[in-house]
Amino acid sequence: MKTIAASIAAAVVVGYALHALAQGRMDVRPAVVPIGSSSSNGISFAWFYDQTERAVYVCRSGHGNGDTVECRARASLP
Repeated sequence: MKTIAASIAAAVVVGYALHALAQGRMDVRPAVVPIGSSSSNGISFAWFYDQTERAVYVCRSGHGNGDTVECRARASLP
């Protein structure tokens, strides 16, 4: 009788453990989201929004230095 009760309890515990492990979901989102771009006279700008830090970044690409991309400006949103 004890072995039957122990096996039923073990089955319930294993079933609950499998159910708990199956519920785990990861929320994967991109770190930054592009929100716009513009260009003029060979210089391009792109704006990105960072959801985790509630900040907007602006990146510039253009003349000189092998068309490098500079992302220095940042504005935090309230």
